[in-house]
Amino acid sequence: MNGQELKQKTREGGVVYGTMLSLARNPRWADAVAEWGLDYVVIDSEHASRGRADIADLLAGLKGVGVVPIVRVPIPSSHYVTMAIDAGAEGILAPYCETVEEVREVVGATKWLPMKGEYVERAMTTGEFPSEDTREYLAARNKNNVCIIGIESEPAVRNLPEILEIEGIDAIFVGPNDFSTSYGIPDDVSHPDYEAALRTVIATCGEHNVPVLVHHQTVELTKKWLREGARFVLYSSDRRLVHNAIRAEFGEVRAVGAEITGEASEDIGESEEIV
Repeated sequence: MNGQELKQKTREGGVVYGTMLSLARNPRWADAVAEWGLDYVVIDSEHASRGRADIADLLAGLKGVGVVPIVRVPIPSSHYVTMAIDAGAEGILAPYCETVEEVREVVGATKWLPMKGEYVERAMTTGEFPSEDTREYLAARNKNNVCIIGIESEPAVRNLPEILEIEGIDAIFVGPNDFSTSYGIPDDVSHPDYEAALRTVIATCGEHNVPVLVHHQTVELTKKWLREGARFVLYSSDRRLVHNAIRAEFGEVRAVGAEITGEASEDIGESEEIV
């Protein structure tokens, strides 16, 4: 699958599956990622301490394995968007967008690279290009680029109808930690206010045929919101998945060891990662 196919599938109401890479850096991780059966991965550079070279190496490793690599940039800025795409990303996730101006800048950088400045601003606001040849050339050059916008606060939800009028948004991302904190209920993802706000996002995006991805960390929450309309599944992270596998499998092994020795079997507990 490439970026264009990913966009097409979600526009047609299909479901795509991915996870966040918060830990992986070495390009040899691509071999493992290729075996996971995912449609895409998001390489985090907002909360993960990755440099430009780390991202470029990981993207090089992921090229050609059939998994769409998307980079979560640190801030909604055209500067970071173009760096990610130039490094080999087939899409970007711009976190914590709240205004039409922020989103227009991100979309313009994703869809009309390498056009910049006054020309890309004009293209985004009036649809005018230096020539029709320029428009066709840039559209073909950037056809695989996926643009995901982070709606992670109450002001962003208020502005969402106007934001969705911008052409070129391929999906809307919700980060539960920032989202719930903005509503005064940090990490309380079962709170009625959180659920009502998330349903508003999904319904509003549905009116514009824009899919929603919510980065929940449990299977049950992911299934719940998939049933409620989230079609762009972003579940957990590489670090959490490794943690959960070790917790489950070694938990069984430790339980037998505890039977033999008479010692208590300890649970390592949930991952504390927040991404």
